[in-house]
Amino acid sequence: KQGGKPEHVDAPAEFSFPPTFSVSEIKNKQRRHLMFMKLKQEKRKQKVAIKKKKKKERDALGDKAPPKEVPKTIENQRVYDETTVNPEDEEVAFDEGTDEFSAYFNRLTNPKVLITTSDRPRGRTVRFCNQLATVIPDAHVYYRRGLALKKVIPQCIARGFTYLMVINEDRKVPNGMVLCHLPDGPTAHFKVSSVRLRKEMKRRGKDPTEHSPEVILNNFTTRLGHSMGRLFAALFPHDPQFVGRQVATFHNQRDFIFFRFHRYIFKNEKRVGIQELGPRFTLKLRSLQKGTFDSKFGEYEWVLKRHENDVCRRRFNL
Repeated sequence: KQGGKPEHVDAPAEFSFPPTFSVSEIKNKQRRHLMFMKLKQEKRKQKVAIKKKKKKERDALGDKAPPKEVPKTIENQRVYDETTVNPEDEEVAFDEGTDEFSAYFNRLTNPKVLITTSDRPRGRTVRFCNQLATVIPDAHVYYRRGLALKKVIPQCIARGFTYLMVINEDRKVPNGMVLCHLPDGPTAHFKVSSVRLRKEMKRRGKDPTEHSPEVILNNFTTRLGHSMGRLFAALFPHDPQFVGRQVATFHNQRDFIFFRFHRYIFKNEKRVGIQELGPRFTLKLRSLQKGTFDSKFGEYEWVLKRHENDVCRRRFNL
């Protein structure tokens, strides 16, 4: 001390924390964030250095270099499902010839869809239904006005509809879909999320035309997924009108079904571009019920179960 004042001692330039120290122990929020970003940057540098070293070794070895390691993802760590469908299986072919969709695939019926909502729908749900009606040919939007679905279904069958689609909402946002195939079922209940209407999409194309679109069903590999693929395919007419250059895609990934609606544009003889038209949304299957909609006495083929362990997280149903 000099004159009663303590001497100021500078901290060393490089200060190392003890091995058991955690960044979360730093009380000051700004210093904690700064230290966390430094540690993150150091880890990134180490990762890049290891990557460069491996690349040099591979270049030096040339053809004798070992094959690259495949990164672990949820997709390639997926547990094999015994219900995976082989398209050439005789049992699968027999089931397809006798199931509820056989009349459609044998070209005995043409799809006709009725789209309705829950009671007192809000503007966003109404716009979503109207845009779905422009995607699905021969789709008609009606408002329920408090009528129970059990009374709606017989009227739909009497008027020749092959599908009843009900869009549910919560807090003015579409959050559910009931898709009922008529007259014999099945009925699928989906959770709806990530809805983007046309006006909410950037760089979208012009509104779709009335041409029947092509349908792409991607990655529906299991028996349940095969049923879902046939359920979606039967929404659209048999013969797409290629003049319209419109494509409806149902892409299944980790049991989430992503819907996109595009128009493809020929830039020249070799290059083709795509233009999203909208709407877009994501479906998650909650249950599959035999027959038409029956909330009390319906028999369920499949119901989503909650799993917690890691093995079940890698097991997908579709």
